[in-house]
Amino acid sequence: MSVVTIEKPVLEPTGALSVETVLSVRHWNEHLFSFRITRPASFRFRSGEFVMIGLQGDNGKPLLRAYSVASPSWDEEIEFLSIKVQDGPLTSKLQLIQPGDQIYLGRKPTGTLVTDALLPGKRLFMLSTGTGLAPFLSLSRDPDVYEFYEEVVIVHSVRRVSDLAFHDELAAKWQEDPLVAEQAGKQFHYVPTVTRETFRNNVRIDALIENGKLFEGISGVSKFDPETDRVMMCGSMEMIKQFGAWFEENGFAEGSNAAPGAYVIERAFVG
Repeated sequence: MSVVTIEKPVLEPTGALSVETVLSVRHWNEHLFSFRITRPASFRFRSGEFVMIGLQGDNGKPLLRAYSVASPSWDEEIEFLSIKVQDGPLTSKLQLIQPGDQIYLGRKPTGTLVTDALLPGKRLFMLSTGTGLAPFLSLSRDPDVYEFYEEVVIVHSVRRVSDLAFHDELAAKWQEDPLVAEQAGKQFHYVPTVTRETFRNNVRIDALIENGKLFEGISGVSKFDPETDRVMMCGSMEMIKQFGAWFEENGFAEGSNAAPGAYVIERAFVG
């Protein structure tokens, strides 16, 4: 029986794009995967930023989409977290990548989910749904974040237990991480919640705030304080709009790189 070999296109770098190699791929379930690629020596970014990545499209041109970097700024490799959309122009192809494959990487990362866009504070809350977790994986492994804030909190809401990507690493407070294990062990909090399957937290983020579970073990705090708390949000449009309005009504001013504030969202992903 003959084996059919599918020729993969050889990608060519451009002024805006480098060509990198896929190093590893991790499939969390049928809807979710993460992967690591090589990092060019010239690539610099702030933890929490996003960059364009992609593959060659059917027309021979680069097919690109913005992805938050899931690895911290010090990592020698670059990691991404992605959903799988069977008929998606990019993700239908991206979910099939294997180690050794080539991928496009933009040369200019940017974004507002960075500490520079926030005023100084005591606690950093990162509220995420689905793959919105990605930039917070990056930030929670950045030593500077633990210098800026006394406590660092990731809240991750998903539909199913298997959607809790990186659950074990987060639950262990990055104890295997070479740079933040000691600080994260004392300062980091992880609050996962699952809305459609049985789990210890079985409600949406707004209910976690109302019942106080979001604040359990966090310096005796029972609500958000605009004087001391800083908030980042990434994920579903519904969540971002709901909480953006709530924070505005409760004295939190939105920040940006040009004018730091008390909370930030990634406007590049908001339509």
